[in-house]
Amino acid sequence: MNRDDDTAPLPRLETPRPGPRRVGNQVPTTSRTPRPGRVRRVGLILARMIGATIALAVFTGTGLSWSAKNDFDSGFTHSTALGTDAPRSRGGAVNILLIGLDTRKDLNGNDLPKQILDQLHAGDGTEGGYNANSLILLHIPADLSKIVAFSIPRDNYVPVTGIPGYRQIKIKEAYGLKKAAVQAKLIEQGETDPVVLERRGREAGRASIVSTVRTLVGVPIDRFAEISLAGFYDLATAIGGVDVCLNNAVDDSEFSGAVFPAGRQHLDGSEALAFVRQRHGLHNGDLDRTHRQQAFLTSVAKSLRDSGTLTNLSRLSALMDVAHKDIVLSDGWNLFDFARELGAAGTLPVEFHTLPVVRYDVIDGQDVNIVDAGAIKREVRAAFGLEAPITTTAPMPTGVVDVPAALGPPTTSAPPLPDTGKAVTTTIGGTIPCVN
Repeated sequence: MNRDDDTAPLPRLETPRPGPRRVGNQVPTTSRTPRPGRVRRVGLILARMIGATIALAVFTGTGLSWSAKNDFDSGFTHSTALGTDAPRSRGGAVNILLIGLDTRKDLNGNDLPKQILDQLHAGDGTEGGYNANSLILLHIPADLSKIVAFSIPRDNYVPVTGIPGYRQIKIKEAYGLKKAAVQAKLIEQGETDPVVLERRGREAGRASIVSTVRTLVGVPIDRFAEISLAGFYDLATAIGGVDVCLNNAVDDSEFSGAVFPAGRQHLDGSEALAFVRQRHGLHNGDLDRTHRQQAFLTSVAKSLRDSGTLTNLSRLSALMDVAHKDIVLSDGWNLFDFARELGAAGTLPVEFHTLPVVRYDVIDGQDVNIVDAGAIKREVRAAFGLEAPITTTAPMPTGVVDVPAALGPPTTSAPPLPDTGKAVTTTIGGTIPCVN
């Protein structure tokens, strides 16, 4: 078993069959509308980037042909998990949650092909569960003055609702645990179709991770995009690899497969995935991994700009295929128009942050990040240019999240202090930062 993931594997679902491109309240059927022709040359980069590590490239979509708008947007799977009654941002601002899902399955629950799994260094289809190992919250203000991005460390220990048997979990688990609970209930009710189980389970997982993140950061989430583990690999491969810079040489061959020298270097798709997945052997563990994900986004955008992908039809076609295969978008998100508006704004500055962590701890045998929810809400709102939340006097909370002082001393001896690093400001396609 690949020890880079510490969530127990979920039961395997067999013999899924295809269904429609929209999931949610609708029940999948056994028929599928044929996909439009492959001549989808519209800002495919736009889409691919928006998948949990693709977001920044969306903003490089200037100069594309807009004639295939309908084909472009209709090629995505859309999700109703956000809900029609969810709180929304005001004044024209948009908050987008990017979800990188560490699953070895496709959208129907099929195992990924062995040749792909071998490239991922991620074990087989029974490993990894459905952890949301990459979470990035983007804020785009109405005046398009700059993009603010917050990485959310996957091991942040947070309260959760709606998952039987759990009150607090690592934030990455909100997706998979809810998915498993809903599938178990459906099976009890007599559902046997593995595609129905997979799709309804995933919809519940999406709703759970969105709700959990929204509660933690204290701001609305207007849209979300989900991308699979294989999507990271497909993206990097489709654009011909990515350039990265490491402060130190690393050897994580036992886990993620990341074995790289120090300095600037070019990585292929398999190596790029190992780069964003490594956490063992890093001084700040998952916190360093969030910085790698930020560097990956910057590199993807730069590669798209510098490589001439926008004028290379074969690369455009490859990116379009990746986008439609690997990305799920929240319902109602017209990515084509969204990207066009951003493209018209020119080069935008991007400010990367990582949510603050108070300290590391071990709870129920698991390494977790202890966080101060109040401090997180204040920092996020300040970075987004919003008014501070109104606070009232309340009893001392009993949970481990709200007030670190209520937790008592850490259970481990002299753990290193968490270092989320300073905010990093760059531009779309700008200089690639060196990271640990």
